[in-house]
Amino acid sequence: MAREHAPSIIFMDEIDSIGSSRIESGSGGDSEVQRTMLELLNQLDGFEATKNIKVIMATNRIDILDPALLRPGRIDRKIEFPAPNEEARLDILKIHSRKMNLTRGINLRKIAEMMPGASGAEVKGVCTEAGMYALRQKESSCYSGGL
Repeated sequence: MAREHAPSIIFMDEIDSIGSSRIESGSGGDSEVQRTMLELLNQLDGFEATKNIKVIMATNRIDILDPALLRPGRIDRKIEFPAPNEEARLDILKIHSRKMNLTRGINLRKIAEMMPGASGAEVKGVCTEAGMYALRQKESSCYSGGL
């Protein structure tokens, strides 16, 4: 389909779900994943640079990707987005708690400090879960124990 509609961009999120290192296993599910991986490799090898088809893959588990997938010519560039630092986590908390009814005294900076290595999605998830916790507790606002 990408060839028919070139120029095209193919985006595959969570490529680690099918692109993890191959292992010998008797499991039917594993063999299906391996067949899918082999077909992906065949398709990637079939794209010519002049056909204007770009493939973008995303993962948060680059450590488990199959080396065959990372071979030059298949994946030419790797761009890493590291986990946000403390200031960025604080900004993410501020953005996602902006419309939340927070009690006085919640120290978002302290919460950001307590989350070293957390991804932006995980930081956002803290706000979402705090809101859900407040709803389950029938609270009218989020307090520091919920965050």
